Amino acid sequence: MSQSRLTELTWREVRRAGEQGIAVLPIGSQEQHAGHLPMGTDTLLVEEVLDRALAVLDQEPSAPEVVRLPALPFGHSPHHLFAAAVSLSAATLGAVLDDVLDSLVTSGYRRVMVVNGHGGNDEIMRLAVKRFALRARVTVAACSYWTVTAEEEEAGRPDVTPGHAGWFETSLMLAARPELVRTPVPARTPVEPPPLFDHPPHPGLTVERHGEWERVDGSTDDASGADAGRGGRLLDDRARGLARAIRAFDAASR
Repeated sequence: MSQSRLTELTWREVRRAGEQGIAVLPIGSQEQHAGHLPMGTDTLLVEEVLDRALAVLDQEPSAPEVVRLPALPFGHSPHHLFAAAVSLSAATLGAVLDDVLDSLVTSGYRRVMVVNGHGGNDEIMRLAVKRFALRARVTVAACSYWTVTAEEEEAGRPDVTPGHAGWFETSLMLAARPELVRTPVPARTPVEPPPLFDHPPHPGLTVERHGEWERVDGSTDDASGADAGRGGRLLDDRARGLARAIRAFDAASR
């Protein structure tokens, strides 16, 4: 596989890579993750999954040519400003994605994949991709890393995946960047009533109530039982899933 980083290429190499290659843009956030995880958790995890996915592809013959962009470290995080976050508005994040995609197309790319690590970016990212494909001759894909699995490892705990600063993310961080996890991770006091954003009163409803994130102290579930071994397996499963997604996107967009 020809795998390269945009920041390390010359402009002529960027042009040549755009003729056949897929540009991959990881996006994350800088926001509070309870008291035990760092602000950049979402960015660190999406980069880790992408690293592992590209390593999987690197072992395969005739794998896609991939040009990896630097991660966009800021996302849409106004719901975390009560504690600490560096947040872009929805309009600004959409405009940034639009400008990045437009720049890539101008540089010769016709295939782009956006890989997301933060729940607050998901809808904005997908809308940006849909809108851009309407006006530019480009094939663009988007996914959040926790949604692509190889289904070779149990998907985790569906009730808390991906959650926020809980069992899932903490397990992944213990596997990926254990030195950044503040341990021991304290048990989370149960919150009653449960927040409506995770427990809507009727299936199919999206419900947001003012002040809920602050009321749950910025985490969705108890992280004290997080496990590095399980986190590593879950990371590898997502990485294999992302590798398959990149390969499928390559085959469908040639």
